[in-house]
Amino acid sequence: MTADQHSTQALAALSTFSARLGSDITRTQGAGGNTSIKIGEVMWVKASGTWLAHALERDIMVPLETAPLVAALDAGDPRAEKATDFVVAALNPSGLRPSIEASVHASIPQRVVAHFHCVNTLAHAVCSDAEAELTKIFADRLPHLRWAMIPYRRPGTPLARAIAEVRADAPDILVLANHGLVVCGDSVAETEARVEEVTAALALPRRSAPAADIDWLEATARRLGEFGLPDDPESHDIALDPAALAMAMGGSLYPDHVIFLGTKLGTLDDSPNLALSETGEPAKLVVIPGKGVLVRSDLTPGGHAMVRCLAEVITRIPAGKSLNYLSAEQEYELTHWEAEKYRQSLDRQATKG
Repeated sequence: MTADQHSTQALAALSTFSARLGSDITRTQGAGGNTSIKIGEVMWVKASGTWLAHALERDIMVPLETAPLVAALDAGDPRAEKATDFVVAALNPSGLRPSIEASVHASIPQRVVAHFHCVNTLAHAVCSDAEAELTKIFADRLPHLRWAMIPYRRPGTPLARAIAEVRADAPDILVLANHGLVVCGDSVAETEARVEEVTAALALPRRSAPAADIDWLEATARRLGEFGLPDDPESHDIALDPAALAMAMGGSLYPDHVIFLGTKLGTLDDSPNLALSETGEPAKLVVIPGKGVLVRSDLTPGGHAMVRCLAEVITRIPAGKSLNYLSAEQEYELTHWEAEKYRQSLDRQATKG
């Protein structure tokens, strides 16, 4: 097999894996998550704003020069943030922009990397006792895998530098506090097998909730005029499970929630008038205890996916758990980050599916 044939085969395998990973709402939501493979001196990584679920039908991978990007990251070179200066233009005819996590993938020595926002992992990773609980799980169920817990850092180069601190240990698994999961391997097959193994070990039971009051919600949406029901009926569980409701109203738990849904959830007061978000605009997600949720009519596909994600995460966290929420400063650095504004603009242009 020639080098070109080997590269083609490896990229095809990555695309198939990426599509499977991106099609499972409990692992990947909308444009969240990214995969990569290093072939020779080039790393292929998912493009910003693209969906892993579309990997078999669209061009979503961007080629980068790996070593120069790692050198820039280690030197504190600001070019490592966007990574656009390291794109191999001759192999990028679509002119795609690298994922905001390109530096994260480059900083990991293994050949294949999958980073995704597994709801079971998030249900562990937002808890105050996450590291202690995960240490038990890995010791009991995954003793053959090396793992590390990475403290919360803004996605992009701050996170990449935190991961680089454990680079010498070459962990197979990284659990990112308040963010998600990274699974590494020397081949696509090995990485995919580890994804299955780790997600099974981290699985938590999902609490059931009563049915939403759809008639009331539809009538309220008509009255408000700019709201509707979420795409997924399961999203209503945010408002129907008392423990989940308390968690949701406590603050923001992970970056993509802030990016796609904002920092505040809406409620209805006794009038009832729509409570406004901190921006002075109606909140993107309105939670009505005991009834269900409503979403803004202009909510993007990524936003709908994140409403479902929130429901999936908080109904898996045991009631009474102490949670670590993102601080106001951490929320601010996400909402004022150019890379995330770019990703939001792509999401607004996207069509569902």
